[in-house]
This record gives sequence, C-alpha cells and structure tokens, in this order.
Amino acid sequence: MKRRTYTEYRRPTAEGFTLIEILVVVMIIAILAGIVSINVLSKPAEARVSAARMQIKQLQTALQMYRTEQGRLPTQLQGLEALVKLPSTDPMPARYPEEGYLESRTLPKDPWGSEYIYLIPGRNGEVFEIVSYGSDSEPGGEGDAADLSSAHE
Repeated sequence: MKRRTYTEYRRPTAEGFTLIEILVVVMIIAILAGIVSINVLSKPAEARVSAARMQIKQLQTALQMYRTEQGRLPTQLQGLEALVKLPSTDPMPARYPEEGYLESRTLPKDPWGSEYIYLIPGRNGEVFEIVSYGSDSEPGGEGDAADLSSAHE
C-alpha cells in the first residue's frame, strides 16, 4: 500500500482573510479615523476663521473684476449685492454679466451667519474694505471673535 504524504492529507485551504484579520484592520481604521476627527473637531474656531478669510479673498477678487469691467466699484448703497445681481440704483453697470461675479447667485454670509460689511472707502483709506466681525458679530474682540478685514489680509 502506498503511503500518503502530508500534502495529500491536508485539507485544501480557503482563500481569503480570517475574521480576526478583518477585525484587526477594521480596528486600525477606526483608531485612525478617531485621531483625525479629534484633530479636526477640536479646532472648529480656527476652521471658521480660515473659511472667513477665504470668502473675503473671493469677494475681493469679484470686486476687482467688477471694477475692471464696469470702470468703478459698486457704491456703498449698492453694496456687495451688486456682485450677485444687477444693481437697481445708479450708477447702473453698462454690461453686467448674466451670471454675476460670484459662482453663487446668493451673497455668502460669514461662517458665523452674519453679513459681510462692505465699506467704500475703507476705514484706513483703502479703496474698499470687506469686514467680518467674527463670532461675536461685534467690532473688536479676540480669538475667533476678532474682526477679519480685507485690509489686513
């Protein structure tokens, strides 16, 4: 009688991962996701300040495009609203683009839900200034309540 070798007695192995291997991978992913979310969620104030700065830059760029195409900035009365819809007060723009000057047809609010303030001229002699009063919606303040201005960017 022929003797069987070890490989002949061995059961064929199933291909794939064991439950333990899958659980270890899931745990590693969960730990990494927890670390990332803790780092992101622990700094919401900084994220809002950064978002406000980006929006102010976008509004500045749109105002500069408006000035280039129209030969002047929107008046204080027309405000930033002139970037998203044709102004209804003089001086009327001669060739206002159908899509406005921002990607959205609505004017963005700052990350704390307040309107951006448009000053022409700016408080320190700038041609114009865009201001967010921060989390407290009041002039002055510190931290995330500090004023953000296009004049100081």
